[in-house]
Amino acid sequence: MPASPPAPSPVSAFLSDTALVFGRYARQTLRSRLQMLFGVLMPLLYLLFFGPLLTGLPLASPGSSWQVLVPGLLLQLALFGASFCGFGIIVEKQYGVVERMRVTPVSRLALLLGRVLRDAALFVFQAALLILAALAMGLRAPLPGILIGLGFVAVLTAALASLSYALALKVGTPQEFGPVINAVTMPSMLLSGLMLPIALGPRWLDVLSHLMPLRYLVDAVRAAFVGAYSSPAMLHGALVAVAFATLSVTYCTRTFRRSAA
Repeated sequence: MPASPPAPSPVSAFLSDTALVFGRYARQTLRSRLQMLFGVLMPLLYLLFFGPLLTGLPLASPGSSWQVLVPGLLLQLALFGASFCGFGIIVEKQYGVVERMRVTPVSRLALLLGRVLRDAALFVFQAALLILAALAMGLRAPLPGILIGLGFVAVLTAALASLSYALALKVGTPQEFGPVINAVTMPSMLLSGLMLPIALGPRWLDVLSHLMPLRYLVDAVRAAFVGAYSSPAMLHGALVAVAFATLSVTYCTRTFRRSAA
């Protein structure tokens, strides 16, 4: 009798499962071109109508007004886009898709990472479109700084999409999901200095903003856009981003396993 082929290793099986899930959701996204393009609409409107207001403003941060605004808009894109990713799971729960996926031998982490990688790829693509528009409007930033900014978009997307999926698994309807997301995203946007450096505000606001993980990512991307790669802001932002993403993915994976029990 011919020898049976060797069983794939756990790592190989995990990577294959993740790629399978990623491909499924990536194909869905590619079929929805409106989702790919219109997701960048709100940051683009800020860029067009809010950016020119900053050109004559004496900012406390180094660099031009575009080097201050565009990093914030990149992370705003990830903040609002990834935070609402959970709506997809709510719809799939209603149609029984989640239940059918749970009975497959695919690992729970692969089911999550396949989705999250699709989200990260989508928002990095939209962020690249936003950067191209900003370059046409006057942004001047080094290429390594731009690539670092896209990396932060990917990591923040992974963290927030994971938390969004975890929340979606716990609630039953979009009416429950939406208000919770709005209650989290709006303070995060206002206290992280996405539009303007938070240092322009009063001291108490600056102190309060340090409780927001997003603040450190915003400062890091702005440092990257002026070429300050070895600054403390860059180090703090990288550490916070990695820790935030790790905790978020771990929490969502455990939530998925408990909900499947």
